[in-house]
Amino acid sequence: MHVAVNTRFLLPGGHLEGIGRFTYETLSRLVARHPEVTFHFLFDRAYDARYLFGPNVVPHVLHPPARHPLLFVAWFEGAVARWLARHRPAAFLSPDGFTTLRTTVPRVTVLHDLAFEHFPLDVGLLQRKYYHFFMPRFARASEQLVAVSEATKADIVQTYGILPAKISVAYNAPAALFRPQPEAAQRETRRRFSHGQSYFLFVGALQPRKNLGNLLRAFDAFKTAGGPAAASAQLLIVGRKAWKAGPILDAYQRMRHQTAVHFTGRVADAELADLYAAARATVYVPYFEGFGIPIVEAQASGCPVLTANVSSMPEVAGEGAALFVDPHTPDSIAAGLARLWHEEDLRQQLVVRGHENLARFSWERSAAVLWQAVLAAQLKA
Repeated sequence: MHVAVNTRFLLPGGHLEGIGRFTYETLSRLVARHPEVTFHFLFDRAYDARYLFGPNVVPHVLHPPARHPLLFVAWFEGAVARWLARHRPAAFLSPDGFTTLRTTVPRVTVLHDLAFEHFPLDVGLLQRKYYHFFMPRFARASEQLVAVSEATKADIVQTYGILPAKISVAYNAPAALFRPQPEAAQRETRRRFSHGQSYFLFVGALQPRKNLGNLLRAFDAFKTAGGPAAASAQLLIVGRKAWKAGPILDAYQRMRHQTAVHFTGRVADAELADLYAAARATVYVPYFEGFGIPIVEAQASGCPVLTANVSSMPEVAGEGAALFVDPHTPDSIAAGLARLWHEEDLRQQLVVRGHENLARFSWERSAAVLWQAVLAAQLKA
């Protein structure tokens, strides 16, 4: 059997964010578990050899690089469609939500969220027009869909009118490097990143949906109301500057406690594991999320979690395994910060329940869900 896979999110350099991480973890397992299958990885640029997970992977570079709405059309509806027509694989698996309309090859498409449907102004005009035209058509044209949470599955059903039976759920999961660390290692991490002080940690790209403006306002309010007891508290923001970050930086400029906030930019995976393990708590409060992988990465690291009470986040964090707040209200976030700063019993309770929650997440199971979707797509075609 030959299966084509869209691997354009396996970017050179090893810096993989949410969709890239999902692609890497599931495909590496599929390749290992199915040596009888030839996987054709379709890249949109020069690839890193580390992503050729086995002798049954054949790489192909199709141009042009697809990082702009006009180039999305050229790559998916042009280069990918032509490749599929020429080679006729048994299925086309796309882990990043995009596929092509110009093929009769059975398609399996992973949808990570429909945020652009609910918050269209969070993305640029051309991207918004591309999403609104193509994404519902991609969903309906695919023989099988895979969602990364039950919340996302329900959203696809409601927003696009897709039958639930056509959609499987494959969760994200934490990588093995995220784990608790000894106190000495935690002290060294705090020395390197927060002047030796305890800190709250945010992990994610700087873009509107991550709600960093409200987080910064909440942290400022927590520091002001907390007085001397909160004087040493720091906030570390780990992630690249993505798009429409201007309001985030404006909120930062208006802060009273600017010096307690540290923008680290993107860090190496090993450093990220250190940062989770040494944090007082991870604070992740987007106003919409398809999954929210920092939640489970923090729980795997023995770090308590404060997160939003909307969309997929209660499902992922688990009942009683995180402190939930209203992401639209800085006062609610500030109250959560205060509780996690002052209540050690609560923190320890969340660490224990967070660890228990992790049993629900496995890359092995998610890879198996993808494979079953590939087999089902062939039967339906």
